[in-house]
Parts: sequence; structure tokens; C-alpha cells
Amino acid sequence: MMAIRRMQKPFTPLRNMKLFSGCTTSELNRISALTMLVEAKQGHVLAEEGKPGREFFIIAEGTATVSRHGLKLADLKPGSFFGEMALLDGGFRTATVVADTDLSIFVFSPAEFRSLQNVAPTVARRMLAEMGKRLRLTDDLLDAESSSPAWQTRRSAKAPDSEGYGSDTH
Repeated sequence: MMAIRRMQKPFTPLRNMKLFSGCTTSELNRISALTMLVEAKQGHVLAEEGKPGREFFIIAEGTATVSRHGLKLADLKPGSFFGEMALLDGGFRTATVVADTDLSIFVFSPAEFRSLQNVAPTVARRMLAEMGKRLRLTDDLLDAESSSPAWQTRRSAKAPDSEGYGSDTH
């Protein structure tokens, strides 16, 4: 269960985050009006791989872990964000995010997320740059994993069908 907490100085935590560092005071005020600060307990699943995504999150305090298919992808800390892909393309969550500690997180609904992109275009550009970085890091992880003997064994057990891809679709 997540609990909602009002911010005392709405944009102060945002100003200290790299994602918002280029924003003006006016933009920060408008952004802080779009979101709310929510608390989540340690162990809470914030996003679950394969499930619909309806929120965009930015960690204000605490840490979380990102994993996909049981493989740890990243450690998240204050200033880290997640959940944007499902809101951008309407698809399902691509990874699971679990709170390692109690968290304070900014939560944006789909409408608030769209407004965020319009209010502060520099934020949207920084998100795109971060998404590109994450894709490259994930590619590197997959490359490393695919060269392991365990991956080769799993890959052999799921040989491609005549169309070029495994037929075990979800």
C-alpha cells in the first residue's frame, strides 16, 4: 500500500534532481502541481513486468531494484525514474521494480506525464537520452548473458521455428 504525503516546498526535491536541473522556477512550480509525493514500504512492487503501466515514477528518497525475467538490470536511487515506456507506447511494463527500502516517490498519471512533456521539453529530451542509455546497457547485459554456457543451453532447447523465432509466444 502506498501513502500520499503533501510536499512542504513543492519543487525543492525536484530542483535537486538531474532530470529537472535545467528547469526554471516557473517550470518547477508547474511540474510540482502535476504530481504528488507518495510513500511506499520496503518490498513493495512498484511496477510488474508484463502488467499494464499506468504511472510514471521518480524516486525522491530510498532505493529500488529493476529486474527482467529474474535478471537484475539496475539499482535505482533518488533522482532515478521509471515507468515511462508503458506510458509512451501504451504497452506493458518491460521490467519489475521493487522497493529495497522505504521510498518517497513522485507519481505521475498518464495525463500528468503528457503534461510534464509539454511543460518542460528539456525533461522529455533527458528522458529520451536516459532511455537510449538503458537500452545500450540492457544490450550489453544480454550480450554478456548470451555468451554464457547456461544461455547457450537454454537457447539450444528453444531452437527457432521455420519463421525464425521460437513459437512459444505468450
